[in-house]
Amino acid sequence: MPDVPQLAKAELRELDASFKNEINRDKWTKVQFNPDTLKVTFANQIQQPSGSGDQRGSQAQQFVGAGTTKLAVQLWFDVTQDLGQGLPDVIDVRQLTQRVAYFITPIGQPKNDPKKYLPPGVRFMWGTFQFDGIVESMEENLELFSFEGRPLRASVALAIAQQKITTFAFNQANEPPSFTRRNRAPAGTTAQTEAPKNSNVQSLAGSDPAAGGRDWQSVAIANGIENPRSLVPGQLIDMSATTPRIVVE
Repeated sequence: MPDVPQLAKAELRELDASFKNEINRDKWTKVQFNPDTLKVTFANQIQQPSGSGDQRGSQAQQFVGAGTTKLAVQLWFDVTQDLGQGLPDVIDVRQLTQRVAYFITPIGQPKNDPKKYLPPGVRFMWGTFQFDGIVESMEENLELFSFEGRPLRASVALAIAQQKITTFAFNQANEPPSFTRRNRAPAGTTAQTEAPKNSNVQSLAGSDPAAGGRDWQSVAIANGIENPRSLVPGQLIDMSATTPRIVVE
C-alpha cells in the first residue's frame, strides 16, 4: 500500500539581484497553511496625451511604461498546530512570521552602492506555480493570544511585485503526483458531515460534536481540503479525521 502523501506546501525562497538564482537557503521558509487563493494582477502604465487640439473627440492613449505584475496572497500561522512540517517549534507565532518579514526588510547593496538598500528578491512557489519579485507590502494580523499575552495565531497578507509584465512561470521540479481526493469513507465505517450551502469548515467544526473541540485548520488538513472557507454544497467531511485522505492514482 503506497504512503499517503502530504499536500505540497507553499514556500518563500530568496533570490539574487538578477532574480535568477536561489540563495541563502537558511532564509527560505514554508508556510504552515496553504493560501485559499492567489491573485495575480497585470498592469500597464497608460497616459492620456496632453496638448492642444480638438477636445471634443476622444484622445488616443499612450503606453509610457513597462508595467507591473503583482501577486497578492494571504498566509496563516498557528503555533497551537503541530503539523510536522519542519517549522521551528516555537511558543510565539511572531517567531514564524518574522521569517516572512525577512523578505520585506531592506538590505545593503555594498557591491553597487553602499548607501542603497533594497529588500531581497523573493520567489513564491506552490506546486507548479512560481512568482518572482520583491515584497511590496506585508500586513500582519495577530488573532489569538495565550493567557500570558503571547500571540498564537496570525494571518499575513503579502503583496509581491515585479516591475514588468511577466509570462507565466511553471516550476516543473515541483510537479505534484496525480491524485484523487475521496471525501467518502468506506460505507459504514465513519460518519460523514454533509456541508450545507454557503458553509465553511470553521463553522462546521464549531457546531459538530464529532470534531471533538479540534479547530477548523486541523479538520481541513485531515480531509485534504485546500479551500476551507468555501465548501461545495453536499461535500462530505469526516470531522474526526486525523490524516489527509488522499489516494495516489
